[in-house]
Amino acid sequence: MQRTRTAGLLSSRRMLAGLLLIGVASLGLMGLGATSASAATAVPTTACVADATTGCIQGTIKQGNGDPAVGVRLTVTNGDTTENLVTDAAGKWGVAITVAGPSTVTLDATSLPSGNTLDPSIANPATVNGGLGRNAGTIFKLVSGESTGISTSAPSTGDSATSGSVTWERFLQQAASGIRLGLLLALASVGLSLIYGTTGLSNFAHGEQVTLGGLLAFVLANQLGLNLFLAAFLTVAVCAATGYFQDALIWKPLRKRGLPNTQLMIVTIGLSIALQYAFQFFIGAKTVRIDKANPVTVEIGPITLSVQSLWAMGIAVAVIILVGLFLLRSRIGRATRAVSDNPSLAAASGIDVDAIIRLVWTASAGLAGLAGVMLGLVLNGVNWQTGLQLLLLMFAAVTLGGLGTAFGALAGAMIIGMVVELTNLVLPGDFKYATALLILILVLLVRPQGIFGRRERIG
Repeated sequence: MQRTRTAGLLSSRRMLAGLLLIGVASLGLMGLGATSASAATAVPTTACVADATTGCIQGTIKQGNGDPAVGVRLTVTNGDTTENLVTDAAGKWGVAITVAGPSTVTLDATSLPSGNTLDPSIANPATVNGGLGRNAGTIFKLVSGESTGISTSAPSTGDSATSGSVTWERFLQQAASGIRLGLLLALASVGLSLIYGTTGLSNFAHGEQVTLGGLLAFVLANQLGLNLFLAAFLTVAVCAATGYFQDALIWKPLRKRGLPNTQLMIVTIGLSIALQYAFQFFIGAKTVRIDKANPVTVEIGPITLSVQSLWAMGIAVAVIILVGLFLLRSRIGRATRAVSDNPSLAAASGIDVDAIIRLVWTASAGLAGLAGVMLGLVLNGVNWQTGLQLLLLMFAAVTLGGLGTAFGALAGAMIIGMVVELTNLVLPGDFKYATALLILILVLLVRPQGIFGRRERIG
């Protein structure tokens, strides 16, 4: 029912030159000295309202037991201005900024309420990309335990932990992040695997299709002011259309000319590079946000996730189930599996192979666009390299699961997501992504056909 080949990737994009990026509150590593540089007296937080000339950086700090953390001191550096703040009775803090760009937010760990300490998974100081006319924020999560008075300076991506001792709470938090990453990877990887299965093409421009989803959602939700759900729906529709026209204008004509897959793969590499720099040309290297509101978090036992993360995970599960039912139960789904298994035999059986391939390109581009929207919400931003950074993970997922197999891609994505995030318990920063490369190498050495792939005779 499935077959194996070499690693591959998915759909390219064409009509996206100008679509913009999602602003991230990127947590960064800024020196601890910035905290003590300002000798001004901390002032209580006042409400901040963004307008054309000012922006807002704000957030809420809660104790490990859920009560507001009152009187916590923070320092916000924006351009040449440094503001000292304290959290109010609701644990809220906020400051107005007048210079767009990165601002540094430093929490004074000595001011934390008794019995609380900063979660080691949280970067302190944190770097927040603020802008005029909009709100930005960062999350300082407190956990039970005596404060040491020493700030932790660990890079952070999303909700991921990157340093500190391994505890049961950190393990559960990273496991939840791994499930989230795996589900979002699966959205993009399933289509990638299907394209390889039906055409034998490894599409290196598939990561840019994910980027396109995030950019389109940003444009529709922020530039055009559409409702977030409507913006996401239109984004998926437009991304699916790019997949349709890609096959109609590029891939089908090249297939008809009889070009080998190696040459087609080189075309996808060139398309990937062209799209990356098209994004950068129109948007720059900055990061933009789809949802500019401060992220609201939900605590489930020791696990803390944003509301956007919960929505993204729920939507991903629902879409993956629908894709699985479509492939298993529908007539077109069975035809798709038949083409993926043996295109020549499928054509001899009366199946319109070109129509199935066109459908696969369309659906795969739509799924990749949806993954881009969800990733933009979960990571609180996207930039011109977002898809490229996910490319290795998608390669590893489809190779592990079995090239050309949709359900294999799902299994591979979940495994890669869990391994990458759990590895972060012991490896700092983005070293965790190296584990995906290690898994890819081991799979190719031990079981090149993947978990759900089957052996094939070569030659």
